[in-house]
Amino acid sequence: MFRLMMAAGAAAWLLASPAVAATNQQKMETCNFGADEQKLTGSARKSYMAKCMSNKDSPRGKPIGAPAGAPKP
Repeated sequence: MFRLMMAAGAAAWLLASPAVAATNQQKMETCNFGADEQKLTGSARKSYMAKCMSNKDSPRGKPIGAPAGAPKP
């Protein structure tokens, strides 16, 4: 009975955990696509790539369709 409870607990823990983050290669491809889409070159591209590849969460602008003066989420 104990083993069954442990297996159920492990399964629930695995399902509740967040998905695996993107690998560096996947992130690089995404950042390159963004830089290509914006037609960035030289120092602008280098700066964009550095910000894109960093592991920092950056605040986003207000949601589309939000009324003026609405607080940011």
